[in-house]
Amino acid sequence: MKTMTIVGIILIALGVIGLIYGGITYTSKKDVVDLGPIEIQVDEKKEIPMPPILGAAAVAIGAAMIVMGRRRST
Repeated sequence: MKTMTIVGIILIALGVIGLIYGGITYTSKKDVVDLGPIEIQVDEKKEIPMPPILGAAAVAIGAAMIVMGRRRST
């Protein structure tokens, strides 16, 4: 497989995953109170949103890269 085809497949996969999940969610711990031996922590859920247009663009660019990679090899 050519490099362009492999990158196109990866872009399509990432675009589809982005369209399905819509972003990345993660949890971080934050210290609220720290009084010597007493510590209170809170779990904060944070999200990095991914616009659907970005996922669709990745799929479209990946498909174009696969087509261009096949045209060059023939």
